[in-house]
Amino acid sequence: MKEARLTETEHGLLPESEGWYVLNTKDAVWGETAEFGRGTTWEGRGGARFPEVGMNISVMQPGQPMCMYHGENAQENFLVLAGEGILIVESEERPLKAWDFVHCPPWTKHVIVAAGSEPLVVIAVGARNQPEGLLYPVDETALKHGAGVERETSDGDEAYADTSDVVRTRYVEGDLPL
Repeated sequence: MKEARLTETEHGLLPESEGWYVLNTKDAVWGETAEFGRGTTWEGRGGARFPEVGMNISVMQPGQPMCMYHGENAQENFLVLAGEGILIVESEERPLKAWDFVHCPPWTKHVIVAAGSEPLVVIAVGARNQPEGLLYPVDETALKHGAGVERETSDGDEAYADTSDVVRTRYVEGDLPL
């Protein structure tokens, strides 16, 4: 296997080809939205996209959810690196703190919301979804935290229609407290 090509962009390094690579998280291209905070996936597009496993790190300010409450046909796992959060899982709230690990088997409905007074830093790892692989159900607990949909859908574009687009950015110094 060849080494992947990393290209310097105005927002950081971006993998541009298939292959192995080493990429420091602070040097990677990051994305940001007003609703969901900042994060990176360490991957590029096309042949530089991870076809089997998705992975990202998210940095959310208190009150920001990681995404919209959902269930999917692939397992997901989360590791809290810093801060405090609330896991909303199957309509129940569970507190999270640094080094808590969350496992969600396929179709477990869930979302993580930052809580406390410091940013919440979470690594997420999951198998890539197959077609027809997402459901965004209406859930009062998720809605209470600004992380839910008002109408059930399996369409991600519909679930995120009222949120801002991801804007590419560089790493913000201090986001990773480790």
